[in-house]
Amino acid sequence: MNKAERLLKLLTILQSRRRAITAASLADKLNVSERTIYRDIQALELSGVPISGEAGVGYMLQAGSTLAPLMFNESELEALILGVRMVQAWGDKGLAESADQALDKIKAILPDRQHYLHSIAEETLIVPDFEHGNSTQYSQELRQAIKQREKLTIHYQDEKQAASKRIIWPLGLVYWGKVWTLVSWCELRDDYRSFRIDRIQKLAGANAHFEASDEISLKNYLSRFKEH
Repeated sequence: MNKAERLLKLLTILQSRRRAITAASLADKLNVSERTIYRDIQALELSGVPISGEAGVGYMLQAGSTLAPLMFNESELEALILGVRMVQAWGDKGLAESADQALDKIKAILPDRQHYLHSIAEETLIVPDFEHGNSTQYSQELRQAIKQREKLTIHYQDEKQAASKRIIWPLGLVYWGKVWTLVSWCELRDDYRSFRIDRIQKLAGANAHFEASDEISLKNYLSRFKEH
C-alpha cells in the first residue's frame, strides 16, 4: 500500500467514527507502525483536514466538520451493491426501500466511470428471493419494538405445530441464510428463546418496556455460541 492509499484509508476510518481512536488502533488496522500514523496524521492536518486529538490520547475529526465525499474503488462499489441486493431480497419492505434510497445517494456522487461499473455490477450481482414469502412478516414491527425496548405478546407455532403464547423481550433479529430468527428473553421460561418469525402467528405490544443489561442482551446471547 502506497502513502496515498494509506492516507485515504486513514481518512475513511476517521470519517466513520464519532469517537477518538488511538494511534495504536489505527496502526493495527493499517498494518503500519505508530510512528507512521503520527506522520500521516500530520500530513492530513497540513493538507487542511480538521483533526483533533494528540499522541497517546487518540484522534478524530473535529465536530461539525465536513469533507468531500470519498470515492469508491471497483471492489468497494461491488460490495455495496451486493449488500443492497441482499437487503432487497432478504429484508422487509422498509429496509429494502431504505437500501434503494442509500444506493441513490451513492450513485449521485459517482463519476462517469463509476456509474458504468455500477451498471455492470447491477446486472451481474443478483440475489434471488424465491423463498422470501413470510420470512420477513412482522419484521418492521419487531425492529421498532427492539429499538424502543417494548415487551411483546406473541402467539407462536413451533415445528411440531404446538401453539404457545409468550411475553418476550425482543433483543435482535438474526438471519441464518434462509430464515430470520427473533432472539428474545422469554418471561415464561426466564431464559433466552429464539423464534422463527415466519412461525409467529400473531403479535402485539404488551404495554410495558424492559431494560436490557449485560446479562440479558443480544451480545450476551451470541457469546454463548462462541464459547463452544
